[in-house]
Amino acid sequence: MPSDRFHLPDSFHLDVSVEEKGWRVHFADPEIEVARIVTALFHELPETANIAAFPHLELSVVLTDDAAIRVLNRDYRDKDKATNVLSFPGLDEAELKQFFGPEPDLPEYPLSLGDIILALETVEKEAISSGKTVADHFTHLVVHGFLHLLGYDHIDEKDAEVMEALEKRLLATFGIDDPYQEMST
Repeated sequence: MPSDRFHLPDSFHLDVSVEEKGWRVHFADPEIEVARIVTALFHELPETANIAAFPHLELSVVLTDDAAIRVLNRDYRDKDKATNVLSFPGLDEAELKQFFGPEPDLPEYPLSLGDIILALETVEKEAISSGKTVADHFTHLVVHGFLHLLGYDHIDEKDAEVMEALEKRLLATFGIDDPYQEMST
């Protein structure tokens, strides 16, 4: 598990909204759990090495239910069904390269990295059906959503391999086994 000695800089604002009370069945304090995951990601990913230099950077994480995520999935992705996680990036590809690339040109104004939304019932069902804990599956989905905000994707096979390899490496720092292992057997 990543060390708790890492802290996010004051210039970073993490907004965690717990819309569905059922999340508290799995996490006594979901806000702290999300902060723990995000803090570790900022310290593990080279793209975020300069986070302290940003004047203001925001991330929103919403813990909701299937009904709410279904509406978002329908309205923004034309898929009228619940899903486990949705990511809405706040930055486009050019901005990601400018601010998080190898030679970042940091802005002098506030930025939103974006929004990650998770649906309780789908996360629970998937965890049970795959023999994982809800906490491990939740961590994987926060990592997955966060990587989408940084421009990673899995639309084509090559990009999926890159993203999945990074997810596996990051999850290993939390002591979580390869989430794709059972899919490949």
